[in-house]
Amino acid sequence: MSETRFSRKPEWLKVRAPGGDSYRSLKELLRGLTLHTVCEEAHCPNVGECWGGGTATVMLLGDVCTRGCRFCAVKTGNPRGVLDRDEPRKVAEALERLGLKYVVLTSVDRDDLHDGGAGHFAQTIREIKARTPEMIVEVLIPDFRADFEALRTIVGAAPDVVAHNVETVERLTPGVRDRRAPYGQSLEVLRRLKALNPETYTKSSVMLGLGETREEIVRTLHDLRTVGVDVLTLGQYLRPTEKHLPVVEYVTPAQFDEYRLIGESMGFMYVASGPLVRSSYRAGEFFMEGLVRKRRTQAAG
Repeated sequence: MSETRFSRKPEWLKVRAPGGDSYRSLKELLRGLTLHTVCEEAHCPNVGECWGGGTATVMLLGDVCTRGCRFCAVKTGNPRGVLDRDEPRKVAEALERLGLKYVVLTSVDRDDLHDGGAGHFAQTIREIKARTPEMIVEVLIPDFRADFEALRTIVGAAPDVVAHNVETVERLTPGVRDRRAPYGQSLEVLRRLKALNPETYTKSSVMLGLGETREEIVRTLHDLRTVGVDVLTLGQYLRPTEKHLPVVEYVTPAQFDEYRLIGESMGFMYVASGPLVRSSYRAGEFFMEGLVRKRRTQAAG
């Protein structure tokens, strides 16, 4: 892939350095409970904003991924079946102590486990709901190789939102993602999630700036709507280290606005589109919280 056409990041990608009392307090609590967050493991540019506001995305199943995607900063290796069986309780305890209203759970890929870790995910959801039933739980899941039983296990634990990312357009997928994560498989995961429970809100995310064309982006958005995805996030790919794929293009805020309008015209319930937007994005979570709480109120009435 060619080198980026830009020698340095544009102004719209500059973010404040992490800091503040809330940031330090959350970091200390998560460390004390030996929990991992995707905020740190994936070098998210919004860690200062989110942790400063007292929110975080918790990463389950350890910090070693069995996949080797070329855009991701998470460590790759073979965990050899090692699993903290007490993690669901510890996560639920941490979240109860934090007093959050909305939490996102994600994980590394664990192809070394017989169910890919789906049962562990589900147990964590149940533990959270048992301790803090008012909390809204969103999960950002691996593909589990589109295994129907693994996906059924996730949906059966009744998360409020289930997300799975296609990450990029179909043409670029083989060079961006691990070979075990084809584009069509991700679409099938999203289709099956909606089929298992049509009432479940589904969500996906696409990175821009890897060399995709406008036509390919529009086609990807269409594919996601075809399999019933409700919520879409579009953000700028940022190279974590020199060992990862280079940025081909820094997409302008105006271009992101155009893609937001296109997505909205296709019928997505909500589209978050901007250079610093990520899968777990506070504006999107605020919107989803409103939807979920409205549904809960209607069900209780």
